[in-house]
Amino acid sequence: MRPAQNLKPATYRCPFCGKHLASMSEHVLIAPEDDRSKRRHAHMDCVRKARQAGNLPTRDEWRAAERGTRPSLGERLRGLLPGKGSEE
Repeated sequence: MRPAQNLKPATYRCPFCGKHLASMSEHVLIAPEDDRSKRRHAHMDCVRKARQAGNLPTRDEWRAAERGTRPSLGERLRGLLPGKGSEE
C-alpha cells in the first residue's frame, strides 16, 4: 500500500465503497495478495477503515501468514555453525 496521485485525467472505482475516485485526488494503491497485476486504487479513508476492521493485511502481515513462523536471523546463523543449531 502506498500513497498515489496521478496527473492524467482518469477515474477509478474504489473496491471498498464502490464510489468513483478521481486520479488527482489523494488515494492509495493496493495490490491484493502481492499481485501487482490486480492492483486497485482506493480512497485513503476506505483503506484505513478496512485496516482497522482487520480486512486488509499489510504485505508483511500477508507474507508472514503465507509462510508461517520463520526463525530469526540469529537462529538461522547459529544453525550454520558446526555443533550448534539442530541436535543430531
